[in-house]
Parts: sequence; structure tokens; C-alpha cells
Amino acid sequence: MESYGDLLDVEDDVFGRLISRLNPPRVVIDNESCDHATVIRVNCVKKHGVLLEVIQVLIDLHLIITKAYISSDGSWFMDVFNVTDCYGNKVWDKEILTCIQRTLETDASILHSVRSSEYTSIELIGSDRPGLLSEVCAVLTDLKCNVVKGKVWTHNARIAAVLHLTDEPNGQPIEDLHRLLTIKKFLCIVLKGDSDLKTAKMTVSGGLIHSERRLHQMMFDDRDYEGVRMAEGEEPSRPQVAIMDCAEKDYTVVILRSKDRPKLLFDTVCTLTDMNYIVFHGTVNTGNEEAYQAMDKKCTGSDIVVKLEKTGRVVEGDSEYEVTVSNNCNNCTALNVHLQCFGLSSVEPVDQKAIQPVAGTNRCIVNEGKPIPPDSPVKFKYAWRTPQDFPVVSYEFKCQF
Repeated sequence: MESYGDLLDVEDDVFGRLISRLNPPRVVIDNESCDHATVIRVNCVKKHGVLLEVIQVLIDLHLIITKAYISSDGSWFMDVFNVTDCYGNKVWDKEILTCIQRTLETDASILHSVRSSEYTSIELIGSDRPGLLSEVCAVLTDLKCNVVKGKVWTHNARIAAVLHLTDEPNGQPIEDLHRLLTIKKFLCIVLKGDSDLKTAKMTVSGGLIHSERRLHQMMFDDRDYEGVRMAEGEEPSRPQVAIMDCAEKDYTVVILRSKDRPKLLFDTVCTLTDMNYIVFHGTVNTGNEEAYQAMDKKCTGSDIVVKLEKTGRVVEGDSEYEVTVSNNCNNCTALNVHLQCFGLSSVEPVDQKAIQPVAGTNRCIVNEGKPIPPDSPVKFKYAWRTPQDFPVVSYEFKCQF
């Protein structure tokens, strides 16, 4: 079973970089084969996150994806997208077509990203309430900050924002640490409100920032999906989501039906990516204001998390550590999990049912190879003069729904 590292990460793998150079992305834009949409075909070496990058480019150009066919088995990514402009017409603008071709054949992640050297980019998270954005802008105005641009999302009584600021007197980025701390202090007071049960935060971003991608990550980290409340008398209109097991292919199939809207596919793929799922195949159809998405996602080695903590005890002069092996792939059971352990040195007995060295190797098998459900982590303790790393080297997943 392939691990997360087997997904041909061309940034880290020398051979992968060579293959990527020899096989640059190929983009074909076709305005003839379909009567109602422009067809964009993308073929490239597969790397983690490439699907999200391609979709990100298309939605940043305000294009509507009406159909899509996604395939990324083996080491190749081969996708087809039917797109229209915001009025439902084919894309004929030569400037937009050239931008699609050039961007997808170079670095999809740079389009419409903001470089922090031009502005000071800050990220805000806190409790939403009427008038909050006005209060935030008032605080920034009092502190002589100019808001050049920004994006704000609200959901489930939470607010997330990415704002790009300059110094009002000179139009330059704000770099003084004391001033940034002052801005943070006053904004956190405003964001926290009177009854905030979660922490209000302000952080300064660095590097290239894609605002909507970052907002997805911020909301997901804030767990805004928990405790969704329906207004009194409101009819629930949530999307219909079905999850099925495809045991013979070792895939989990996710089927989504919902009212269609711009950027729905982007939001779906962002969510799966943030949950560390990889889309191997997918079909997207829209029509009659309804969207249908069927995607195969796969549990990976990143879903098996190994956590090491000191217990505070000392055994024969050596510190004792507790190791927790958790399965974070929802609805799927991990089994035959092996960690790299180099014999598992310890001055105290280690629970052999929890972890046991495999003879003739530098590996240890967890839980005797038995299933590890998502809600039942395996724990063991050992004592040694230095902490040990336990990277995951092999595993299997069995999914049942």
C-alpha cells in the first residue's frame, strides 16, 4: 500500500523533478468540441495539491466550471474542465485564454496571490456580530492603517478575514513590531466580544497568500463546522452527502448533491485537502441549478498520527515517554501499521501488545497488526535517555459505511 510519500512529490523527489522537467504540463483549450462551454484539458505529472491549484486558477479568472472529469491514478494527472464565463458563454477573450495557458503550464499557485512585500497581510478570527466589520475598520483608521484590500467570511457565528494593510502616511507595509503588537491588542479586544467562548486571533502572514484558500484553512482550524445552528422556522437545505466504500479499489467514494453556486467545486476540494484526503477520480455535473459531485478519496499515511509526550516520571535515571498512535481517517480502520523503531530501546518493559519489534528489521508492528479504529488510539510507554522518533512506514486501511 502506497504511503503519502509515494505520491510523487516533485518538489522533494529528485527523480520526480527530472520527470517533471522532461514532461512539463500540457494544456489544451478547445472551443470547438462543445456547443455550450470551453473545454480545458490539463495533463501533467501528479503532485499533491495540483487539482486544487488548477481549480484555483479557473475560479480566480471568474470562470464557472459546469462539468469536470478528474483522473490522477499512477503518476499522471489528467483532467478535463468545461467552463463558461459568468454569463454562461464560452470563453473567447484572448487575454483570458492566454492567461489560463501560461499559468497552468508554469506555476498554478501564483495567480491572484498577494506578495507580502507590497502590503502587510494580517489574518483575523473571532466572534461574528452585527457591526463588527465597521468596528474593525474604525480601529484600523484610528491606528493610521490603510486597508488596501481584503476578504471576509462569516459562518456559524464566527468571522475570518484576510486584510492587506499599508501605513496611511507613506503607503508602505507596516513592519514595526511594537506597532503590530498594538494593532493586534486592539483588534483582539474587538474580535473577542462579550461572550466569546473561542479565542480571538490576529496573525501577520508571510509569503504569497491566496486569500480564499487561506480563509478555508482558517475556518477549518477554527472548527466552524461544529454546532451549526438553524434559525427558528428555517427549513434545512443542506447538501446531500453519501459516503461509500469501494473495497476492490481501496477508495472511499463521496457523492455530493446540492444547489449549485460559483466556486462550489473549489470549496469542496479545499475541504477534502484540508482533511488530508487525496482525490483520485471525480465527476462533476451541473444543471437546473443543481450540482452533482462524485469523488474518490483515499486515506493516507498522514491520517496515522504518532504523538510523543513526556510523562514526567523518571525510570532508572531516564525519562519516561508515552506514545499515542491515532487513526484520523474517519469511518476507516487502520491495520497492519508498522513504525520505524530500531529495536525500541527502553529501560522499562514495553507493552508488547501495543508495539513489538519485527525480527530482522528496524520496524515495529502496532497493536499486533490488529485494526485501529478512528476513536481507539493505541498507547504505550517506554523510558530511555533520549526521545525516539516513530515514523509510519507501512499500513493498510479498511473502510466500511
